[in-house]
Amino acid sequence: MTESFYVPSMRDLLDQGAEKFGDAPFIKYLDHGEVKEKNYRQLRSDSLAACRMLRDRCAPRTKVAVIGKTSYEFLVCMTGVLLSGNVAVPFAPEISAREAEMLFRRVDVGALLYETEFEQRAQDLQGRLDGLLAANLDQIDRFYAPYGADSAFAALSELTVDPKETSIIIFTSGTTGVRKGVMLSSYALIGNIMYRDYCTEVFRENDVSLSILPMYHCYCFSGDYIKNLKDGVQVCLNGNLRDLSRNLPLFAPRILRCVPLIAESLLRRVKVLRSIDPHISARDAAKQVFGPNLEWMISGGAYLNPQLIAEYEDLGIHLRQGYGMTEAGCRISVPEMDADPASVGRVIDLCEVRVRGGEIQVSTPTMMTGYFDMPEETAAAFTPDGWLHTGDIGYVTEDRQLFITGRVKNLIILSGGENVSPEAIEKKFANYPLIKECMVYAENDSIIAEFYPDEDYAMRCGIDNLLEALELLVDDCNSTAKSSHIIADVRVRHTPFPKTGSGKLFRKRTEIGANGG
Repeated sequence: MTESFYVPSMRDLLDQGAEKFGDAPFIKYLDHGEVKEKNYRQLRSDSLAACRMLRDRCAPRTKVAVIGKTSYEFLVCMTGVLLSGNVAVPFAPEISAREAEMLFRRVDVGALLYETEFEQRAQDLQGRLDGLLAANLDQIDRFYAPYGADSAFAALSELTVDPKETSIIIFTSGTTGVRKGVMLSSYALIGNIMYRDYCTEVFRENDVSLSILPMYHCYCFSGDYIKNLKDGVQVCLNGNLRDLSRNLPLFAPRILRCVPLIAESLLRRVKVLRSIDPHISARDAAKQVFGPNLEWMISGGAYLNPQLIAEYEDLGIHLRQGYGMTEAGCRISVPEMDADPASVGRVIDLCEVRVRGGEIQVSTPTMMTGYFDMPEETAAAFTPDGWLHTGDIGYVTEDRQLFITGRVKNLIILSGGENVSPEAIEKKFANYPLIKECMVYAENDSIIAEFYPDEDYAMRCGIDNLLEALELLVDDCNSTAKSSHIIADVRVRHTPFPKTGSGKLFRKRTEIGANGG
């Protein structure tokens, strides 16, 4: 894949959307019980006003932290930063003032746009960081008129942003070490959505999608916002996950991006409805949970059990998975109907994938420019000939289907030299209804399996001794396992494993706890 392909700017996407779709609703959300709509023209107008405000009040190339839950205002602020030639630095709204201060100092954040719930922490940060400009993003509308197209500041939005300069810094979750700030140019961020869809029936103009994942993650911001803006797909904002059961029937989406944990949770709701009313069909129960129109669910972020895919097909819903990394601009592979359900789809036409020493490596023109102020870590992220280390173990087929079998950093190396992928063992327990979550790790040169069981299921089935029941399941798996994959000990926990915002396990933390550290 060459680097010479057309990549629109953020301004291009806004202009094209406003011209093509005009007053059609693009963003929908619930506000105090009322559904509000924002059309393509409004998004353009409001984002340009935010751009002018930032250019008026900030020095060029200011790092602008944006902290908040997914909302229309959050999207306007993020878009305004990208349009202004400054650098967006999004964070989860739960970030503490202490961690925010540390990261703000690391990247030299000069301005902060924050949601109301962050108010006190924002004031604390202003007291600790000299010269930090701050504004409440929930009140961004007060800038629309003073910085409108007819204002004295109108010319401030007429600029050309260098597509190869860093436009956004997205911090990794830091599950196993210091958080790294991934630097992406607009060429990378927007270029990554310019791939050719394998499933052309997924994203259609005027379709309705429901955005349920945090927009401060690249996966959601790129897919649920930037790509939908390009494709003319309406975006309904869910808000809090606890509101999902209300918002699915309310907004009646056709498309939904999710992580496996959410797909599992929604399927359980369908099963509960059918247990309450045995006469209701699976598809009718699904319509009560998902609304009448859902056809596609796209999963990412973690392993998706093929059994789950099959169960969703019975509901008339296509659940498929893709794969990507923030460091690659986001997507590496995308869903494809004819791909093996055990795969993570097909590699997009913008990327090339190879496997070296079992590890998947990627080459793409939408690669990050590096980790902010971490030259050694940046160098270590690439092979000598410039391919990105994904850290994932797997293989790719001749027809570009990609399979993930584990993580390099999670490999268990036993004293006999055997390499054991814990994910490969964990997947064996994915279809047991007694098991909600499982983690495999090493201790004293032995393989340990720790389970978070479904205690409600156990009660319904009359299982009194959870440890004994789990040991029987382990014995069954051990009977066909290689000698290096034999589980030596079983442990039971009564709380879920700690996870990142995208549903990934904090392996290091859990392993330390399991070993008494």
